[in-house]
Amino acid sequence: MSQQRHPFSVSSACHAHPDDRPVAVPENPSDLDDAFRAHGPSLFHFLRRKAGAEEAPDLVQEVFARAAGSEQRHNLANPGGFLRRIAQNLLIDRARRQRRNPALFFSFQEESDAASPPQQEWNMEADDLLRLYEEAVDAMPPKTRRVFLMHRVDELSYREIHECLGISIATVEYHMMKALGFIAKVVDSGR
Repeated sequence: MSQQRHPFSVSSACHAHPDDRPVAVPENPSDLDDAFRAHGPSLFHFLRRKAGAEEAPDLVQEVFARAAGSEQRHNLANPGGFLRRIAQNLLIDRARRQRRNPALFFSFQEESDAASPPQQEWNMEADDLLRLYEEAVDAMPPKTRRVFLMHRVDELSYREIHECLGISIATVEYHMMKALGFIAKVVDSGR
């Protein structure tokens, strides 16, 4: 035997809200489809105020999905209040979930957030390159090595090397080209 509820017994959420727009009461208050047509717009405005314009349509659908699954949907004395109570419960559930699992959003920074190899791998590659470079410098003919080190380590210009060693600038250029080619060959073969 089913008990009839007093129209104001569901909760205070069932009563008219001052922000709600007036809606026509459906002819058959237990029909969820009529309730959707009659109360959907005011429910949408309520949820838009509470959750934002982007989430309101999805929340309205969720309200009606929950209402459709409810056993009370067949005996509704106040369908608007029933839907409003579901909406409020949905907002409460949503707030609890957000409090438990807060989502943190950070803007994407192209320079720092792009995928990159781990620092340890870079260090290993740098160590390997340095070892190959040192091997190449050590294996150079003595005169080529001297010109190369004077330019790269002592930071002398080609003219200063020419004056210091008494060789032409073209010879300095020749030894630098020979040294760079030798290093490139050793590094390429070592990889």
